[in-house]
Amino acid sequence: MERSRANRLILKSYSDREDVTFHDLYERYPDFNIDVEYEKELLLQHEMIIWHHPFYWYSCPPLLKQWIDMVLEVGWAYGPGGDALEGKSILQTITVGGGVQAYQESGHNRFTIREFLRPFEQTANLCKMNYFPPFVIHGTHRLDKQGFADYATELGLFLDNWQDIQYQPNLYQHTYINDLLKKIATSK
Repeated sequence: MERSRANRLILKSYSDREDVTFHDLYERYPDFNIDVEYEKELLLQHEMIIWHHPFYWYSCPPLLKQWIDMVLEVGWAYGPGGDALEGKSILQTITVGGGVQAYQESGHNRFTIREFLRPFEQTANLCKMNYFPPFVIHGTHRLDKQGFADYATELGLFLDNWQDIQYQPNLYQHTYINDLLKKIATSK
């Protein structure tokens, strides 16, 4: 995070909020030795979980993947008796260097961000969690401070209204939650 201007600026929009618990896996586990029981307790204390990360090799950074593999255990998060996370909500907030056009069937990367994120969506589904369309920040290396401020405002709007947003009609038809947030912001 310290080396990523994009993530650092966006994280400022919610890391200081009193209603948000900011939890940096790389800061807590620089040795990748995850305290599974601590992580489970933290999950149980929250109704909304945000996986904030750069789009790293069409996925997430390795520590988040390890966290998912270790913490979301059968019998706890899914499978027989695995209902600890049922009804909780999850949002992926990701930063991407490439523009929107690069993530289309006809674009450089051949697939959409939503297609690349299907394993995360299915993980949430398996855990009986509500998975929001992702919050995506494209072209991060070309954004100026105002561009990041605009995204931070949108993310703040989501955090202030996520409980109502989850009941929006056609929520899952939106490619990104950003699209819906823009509509909400202009209607206010």
